Amino acid sequence: MGSFSKAKVLNSERVRFEVAGGDYRLVVSFHYRLQIAWIKFIGTHAEYDRIDALTISQF
Repeated sequence: MGSFSKAKVLNSERVRFEVAGGDYRLVVSFHYRLQIAWIKFIGTHAEYDRIDALTISQF
């Protein structure tokens, strides 16, 4: 298994990572051609359950 075995592809640009043993969620938007990543959300599992991971732009 890789370092991010708890990663889930949400769509063509967004990926959700489980961190700290699954207690926290990190949503990242990638622009693959430009090799840029933007953090869109980081919070607890409970906070993640209350957001739309495909549209959130917390930062």
